[in-house]
Amino acid sequence: MAYDELLRSYVESRHRRKVELVGKAFRFARTAHEGCRRNDGSPYILHALAVALICSRELGLGSTTIVCALLHDIEEHSDRSIADIEANFGPQISSIVSGINKLSGGIFGHAAETQALKLRDMMMSMSTDVRVILVKMADRMHNLRNISTQRPERRRRVARESLYVYAPLAERLGLFMMKSEFEDLAFRCEDPEGYDMVCRKLEQSVDERQRIVDSFVEPLRSRLADEGIECEIKARVKSVYSIFRKMQNKGIPFEEVFDVYAVRVIYENSDDAMEEPLARRIAEIVSEGREIHPDRTRDWLRTPKDNGYRALHITLRRGSGRWTEVQIRSRKMDDIAELGYAAHWKYKDGVQTDTERLDNLVNSVKEILANPEPNAVDFLDTLRFNIFAKQIYVFTPDGDLIEIPSGATVLDMAYAAGDWLGDHCIGGKIGRRLVGPEHPLESGDLVEIITVRCIAPEETWLSKCVTAHARNIIKSRL
Repeated sequence: MAYDELLRSYVESRHRRKVELVGKAFRFARTAHEGCRRNDGSPYILHALAVALICSRELGLGSTTIVCALLHDIEEHSDRSIADIEANFGPQISSIVSGINKLSGGIFGHAAETQALKLRDMMMSMSTDVRVILVKMADRMHNLRNISTQRPERRRRVARESLYVYAPLAERLGLFMMKSEFEDLAFRCEDPEGYDMVCRKLEQSVDERQRIVDSFVEPLRSRLADEGIECEIKARVKSVYSIFRKMQNKGIPFEEVFDVYAVRVIYENSDDAMEEPLARRIAEIVSEGREIHPDRTRDWLRTPKDNGYRALHITLRRGSGRWTEVQIRSRKMDDIAELGYAAHWKYKDGVQTDTERLDNLVNSVKEILANPEPNAVDFLDTLRFNIFAKQIYVFTPDGDLIEIPSGATVLDMAYAAGDWLGDHCIGGKIGRRLVGPEHPLESGDLVEIITVRCIAPEETWLSKCVTAHARNIIKSRL
């Protein structure tokens, strides 16, 4: 039974055992959805159970989120109301369920103004309680996995929304597995021929990939065991959509995508202080007798990605053989890479694990929402730059690290470093080069902000920045 599977997943987790609350929510939802069926003819309660199971098993979330997942469609598909949910489960759960209900319906397929309002509702829900978005993403994932039962026009809309909204949002939340599945399932709907082509290429090359991986992995496993390093070594195949996108962006055939697969080394470590030194020691062992690709080393140990991802990536080959990417990360890093911010609950000991990066994301959302009546196109652009864009890292002369969206300018950095710096910024200095406030920055830039006390923000400054924080401060000054 689907409920037994959900209960087993929850009981096996590291959360507090609120089995009675989960059971109460299931019985409430089953009664409310009695007689209600999905498009494929299945009882509606099975969808609620599937969404709850995704929240528990795949996202690693606890009782509150599981209960909200079980109740998320009550108001829309039964005669029960949010007031009934609050009376039975309290204000916190009813508030989250209410936030999920506000996101019902599609985003795409409407005028820009309607799209902006829908996305605004989504961002508003995230800024209030991120669990609203997590349940909505689980709901979308289950719908996408069963999309074949939907009408063609709905399939296309769901696929577009999943690819252009939900997948980037999953990436920003660090939900790598969910992000990849959103992309692959949506890609299969959007471009079935392209999807099938990549799948055929992967199937044709599976034996060759396995031979290469085996010849690499077995000696490495033995060498690490000799060092007393306990680890799991496995192969990772790049997602279908990622392969296709790289082929399109670089204009290359499948055979020239050299990171189709990677070797992942996941090591056990109980001492956080030894996490990074151990990763670097493993890198030294892996590199013995091999050439390191000079442009394919990625050190996300000291400077994690904006979604919290930490790992050390190196690309190696022996002699004139094929290049192989090796990803080195601890078990904790691996959990966070796969589960994103949801993994923080797994590692808390009495107090919440540091979620500074999630707080930064939520604060960015709140800054976007600071303007009560945004122009629709401006709002969509602001989301694109601040939420769905890749992040870059720039440095101040004092060595402070500042994280800003790709495409951000010197003026954006000035306001990120401090409102006074932004208000009096006339440009910046990158190395020995003087640049204007509108100059776009690149990751790794060392930027000195140049200020003059006698200047103040002007209307034209709005065209020289892209971040919500900088634009809101300028507007408030004007």
